[in-house]
Amino acid sequence: MSGYAPVRASVRGGELRGAVWEPAGEARATVLAVHGITSSHLAWRWLADALPDVRIIAPDLRGRGGSRELPGPWGMAQHAEDCLVLLDEVGAGPVVALGHSMGAFAVGALTALAPERITGVVFIDGGLPLPQPEGVDPADVPAALIGPAAARLSAVYASPEEYRGFWRAHPAFAGVDDPRLDAYADYDLRGSAPELRPTGRVEAVAQDSLELQDEDPILARLRGLPAIPFLRAERGLLDEVPPLYPEPRLDRWMRELPALEVHRIADVNHYTILMSDDGVRALLPVITRAIDPR
Repeated sequence: MSGYAPVRASVRGGELRGAVWEPAGEARATVLAVHGITSSHLAWRWLADALPDVRIIAPDLRGRGGSRELPGPWGMAQHAEDCLVLLDEVGAGPVVALGHSMGAFAVGALTALAPERITGVVFIDGGLPLPQPEGVDPADVPAALIGPAAARLSAVYASPEEYRGFWRAHPAFAGVDDPRLDAYADYDLRGSAPELRPTGRVEAVAQDSLELQDEDPILARLRGLPAIPFLRAERGLLDEVPPLYPEPRLDRWMRELPALEVHRIADVNHYTILMSDDGVRALLPVITRAIDPR
């Protein structure tokens, strides 16, 4: 793995935390990597292992991980502002911006905020408007969208081992034995045993989730991009079919966005498209082409 160093930047309300993976020699490129709605920068560990010659800058978004205590309001515009401050703090020039899940929506907002800082994007199972759950009152949409995540974020765990067990038994990771997944789980805990809680703030997740179906602003941010590589996982958050983006939704967004390039990634789910070696191997050709399009 590339050299790993924590980073922080002064933003509204406190410090944004995250990390940078630095190559041992000269970096052939720099990327900004933005995680999903309840995740942290350590979701990018698998990619960092696979790209030892690339500088990877990865924040913990406001309300998650080491940035948990940063106050709201949250939202994609705020995440974009925070990412821009972090890029300035670490002295990054123009970057390729990668976003997983909700992180891709934040990347879309960043391209609108500072297009001169973004040379290309890659969306990993996110960034395109999600359908509103059928039969759900608008006031109940956050609960419908984040119910399982809210339950996890609100739970108390007696030990790091118990929380590791939660992730090892999760349908997306069933049967996986990977110390990187354990490290991801450990980083996501705060407090002291036997009262450990995940770092993600339910109110931040709920507010952010409201922006993931808002078609007009999402599409407006994307229409000016020359290329939108989109990597779709074959299965959803719980390793289920249909995936987060079923075919009818993809068909619609391809009509709406001529620059959209859909890559269907087999044998992965919403998590393992990024948090597994097999998933990352499937992503690498697209990410490499975004880094060096010649």
